[in-house]
Amino acid sequence: MATSTERSKTAYALLREYVNSKRPPEKLFIVHRLDREASGLLVFAKTIEAKERLQDQFKEHSAGRRYIAVVEGQVKAKDFTIRSYLTENAAYRVYSTKNTRIGKLAITHVHVLRSMPKTTVLELRLETGRKHQIRVHLAENGNPIVGDKNYGSRTNPIRRLALHGAHLDFRHPDTGKLMQFDSPVPKLFDQL
Repeated sequence: MATSTERSKTAYALLREYVNSKRPPEKLFIVHRLDREASGLLVFAKTIEAKERLQDQFKEHSAGRRYIAVVEGQVKAKDFTIRSYLTENAAYRVYSTKNTRIGKLAITHVHVLRSMPKTTVLELRLETGRKHQIRVHLAENGNPIVGDKNYGSRTNPIRRLALHGAHLDFRHPDTGKLMQFDSPVPKLFDQL
């Protein structure tokens, strides 16, 4: 996504330039994106109808999403689920609340892939998809994502968020065929 300091070197801008160069020019719609400092799979649509059908799958939680994160500290439980109601304050910081009228239910399933002395590699499966859901849930669990200074990380050895969108699956918006996509974890994560 564009920021105040970067408007042209975004995935959306580059793809939009490409589809606009076609004859006739095509349109581009964002369906699924990631936080600026994360890496991984994105979804774009070329028609408004495809965008709406795909977004419905993400809203209904029928689209599968798995992420890999490297977090600070050791996570003791091998498999667990974090449930909370997330809301956002005036400074755009997301946090959990007990007030179900202002918060939206967020559910993150956590699986430990590997533990090291100072970090843990996690696979995360989202049952819901809220803004900063993974980041907030892990930070509130006492294990902020490496490089996530906004949610309590004290380290940033790779100069980015150690969060990667590794897997997506959803039904093709026209054919209904199950589509599955995987993206390998960045080699940079090996340093952690």
